[in-house]
Amino acid sequence: MGIFGSFTKSKKDNLDKGLSKTKESVFKKLGRAVVGKSKVDDEVLDNLEEVLITSDVGVETTLKIIGRIEERVSRDKYLGVDELNQILKEEIAALLEENNSEDVSDFELPETEKPYVIMVVGVNGVGKTTTIGKLAHQFKQAGKKVYLGAADTFRAAAIEQLEIWAERVDVPIVKQKMGADPASVAYDAVSSAKANNADVVIIDTAGRLHNKVNLMNELSKIKKVMSRIVPGAPHEVLLILDGSTGQNAFEQAKQFTKATEVTSLALTKLDGTAKGGVVIGISDQFKIPVKYIGIGEKMEHLQIFRRREFVESLFSES
Repeated sequence: MGIFGSFTKSKKDNLDKGLSKTKESVFKKLGRAVVGKSKVDDEVLDNLEEVLITSDVGVETTLKIIGRIEERVSRDKYLGVDELNQILKEEIAALLEENNSEDVSDFELPETEKPYVIMVVGVNGVGKTTTIGKLAHQFKQAGKKVYLGAADTFRAAAIEQLEIWAERVDVPIVKQKMGADPASVAYDAVSSAKANNADVVIIDTAGRLHNKVNLMNELSKIKKVMSRIVPGAPHEVLLILDGSTGQNAFEQAKQFTKATEVTSLALTKLDGTAKGGVVIGISDQFKIPVKYIGIGEKMEHLQIFRRREFVESLFSES
């Protein structure tokens, strides 16, 4: 069992603290939405719709949630506003369960030919390198042998930042000079990881969305060379999104899912924003599992995304 074998009190406390800005914003808005009301009526539902949209849940997902609550109101004409938080928790959790695969397990790896290859994509500034470093730490804590590959050769800073994380976590890194062929770096990293019987190798890549065709070609080439060494690699394409950018994160998800086959998502920087609702919308709209959430700067602040615990925390008063 990995280090996230159970949702401990410390993890719950970290989650509550990490979502505090979003929680505070949501409860203020909910308070205004139901002021002077005793039951959930059309006006409350209209106000609730505005609360969800302005919390960056997204229009389409918001309309789904409102539709579900309307059905409950039609069944129970005297539904009280004091029950609204519980209803929101239940309906959003149910929506996320219907639209996604099961919650991912802890930092255990699927049964594949070693090493398990994770290709990480995302634009600069979203917390990509930090997330890779924290992931490496979590896998190492779970007893895995980890390698890093610095295939974002477009910026010297990207290589240097990944080196710093490799030293901090004490895992090997495979790198070349700035401007080197990213596919060559990825090939070397996976080859080295396989030769040294590593369990997992995490490959950083450049995210230059201003030229999507070049990005698509580059990622395709990286995937092709890695699959020559380990059939089926990369086993996972993890897209990192900055949760604090709200609707811009939706746009980045759209662009990257067009450029390559994304299989999992990580939402970062949720502790510094009131836009935590974006996790709900992205999870629902893209039908790609949100696997990790970043809720602080410490290593342990990269958490497995557990839908029920997330929704419970978001709509529970501190």
